[in-house]
Amino acid sequence: MTFLTHLVCALCGRQFIADALHNLCPDCQRPLLARYDLAALRACWDREQLAVREPTLWRYREVLPMRDPRQAVQLGEGFTPLLPAIRLGQQLGLPHLWVKEEGINPTGSFKARGLCLAVSRARELGVQEVVIPSAGNAAGAMAAYAARAGIRAHVFMPADVPLPFRQECQALGATVTLVPGLITDCAQAARQGIQSHGWFDLSTLKEPYRLEGKKTMGYELAEQLGWHLPDVIIYPAGGGTGLIGMWKAFAELEELGWTNGRRPRMVAVQAEGCAPIPRAFHQGAEFADPWVGGKTVAAGLRVPSAVGDFLMLRALRESQGTAVTVTDDELLSAQRRFSRSEGIHACPEGGAALAALEKLVSAGWVQAQEQVVLFNTGTGLKYPEVVGG
Repeated sequence: MTFLTHLVCALCGRQFIADALHNLCPDCQRPLLARYDLAALRACWDREQLAVREPTLWRYREVLPMRDPRQAVQLGEGFTPLLPAIRLGQQLGLPHLWVKEEGINPTGSFKARGLCLAVSRARELGVQEVVIPSAGNAAGAMAAYAARAGIRAHVFMPADVPLPFRQECQALGATVTLVPGLITDCAQAARQGIQSHGWFDLSTLKEPYRLEGKKTMGYELAEQLGWHLPDVIIYPAGGGTGLIGMWKAFAELEELGWTNGRRPRMVAVQAEGCAPIPRAFHQGAEFADPWVGGKTVAAGLRVPSAVGDFLMLRALRESQGTAVTVTDDELLSAQRRFSRSEGIHACPEGGAALAALEKLVSAGWVQAQEQVVLFNTGTGLKYPEVVGG
């Protein structure tokens, strides 16, 4: 049973009932966050109960938003392995380096977590058609869960998106529209369908529940590390839902009494050709100005403007973390080292995370004794023109 109580605007604090369809806050056009009765949950839920539960993200169902478990759309998502990165650790002088391998999720990326919850909750609330602008992995995940839910899916993708992403969506029954430009241009095209046909928008952080799926990465890290959180998390951030979600999870874990309040330093990694978050972070800004002419081979990092920018920046600053940029050459070179050192066919975004970690080690920002978790957010199999021999 969920302990979901209400939604709250992340910026202005206005509250909303949870059991109605919502996108952004109507007052300030910023994300809505799900809230739970964690005090009541703490009195009746013990983390030891998890030992006998299924190895998926649904093991944390009390802090997920589904009222009716029969409406949950499942493909075996979550509870991905946390692997010791022994060879990479030796190369970097980090004996406590781990890789969270998200590429084995359904549809090959961490996007399955968020879209699983978003589609499930949308179906529970009566949605029949959904739409998403996406640079690739989110579209494939939405198409898969929509197909399983019996919901019609509409996808708007940049025209230059790698072919496997488009083929995946079409194979799963989604209607795919290719749009010249970036994901922001796709979002504008998707809005026309929303206004004309009433499709429900599942864009990043423009509904409350993708974030809830992504936050389970934080719960899993805590559980897999014996309820002790790492010192540093290196995360490739486009729209930033995963980073924001983990930061939310760590706050919930503290309130549940499952962790001791010592949180990781969070690191957001973006490509030099599209880096609104690092620019805003180092300028001390609260919001990130849109990036003009975003360009990178890492499709998931080509996000010129994120509705959750201020939430990412808050998490970085509250955690005493940082934001790092890497070049395409650096991330592709690191992707090859990642794959050949650890046997994980990393995506370019995973390569970006490794390249950032190498810079932070060289700068002394990450110390040898620290426990570090590096995220590979998807499989490299979807980037045949970029990731090769």
